[in-house]
Amino acid sequence: MGQFKIKRVYEQTETGDGFRVLVDRLWPRGMTKERVGAEVWLKEVAPSPELCRWFGHVPERFEQFQASYAAELRDEAARPHVDQLRSWVKEQDVTLLYAAKDERHNQAIVLKRYLDGELPRE
Repeated sequence: MGQFKIKRVYEQTETGDGFRVLVDRLWPRGMTKERVGAEVWLKEVAPSPELCRWFGHVPERFEQFQASYAAELRDEAARPHVDQLRSWVKEQDVTLLYAAKDERHNQAIVLKRYLDGELPRE
């Protein structure tokens, strides 16, 4: 059984990353496919464009962003993709890649918390 990790997509790829999954809705600016080094781009688990625009990476909005994003992850449309992430981690470590500059307030943190069972799934 592996574990979920998070990492900025601009950081160096390491062997300990395991299975690398890009979880942004938009491709990271200035990055080639090779540099990203993701096995999969799973944009279906990224927050909706509307939620991203509202959040705007304003730290004071993070708590509400987290609740709203968790609700999106519970939606039927996201479920198969969330289940896919959970099946991959049964076999190996899975690193969730994100492009945001803020390492404390971003969607990958929320997604990892959700996948790790730290946020309500209902």
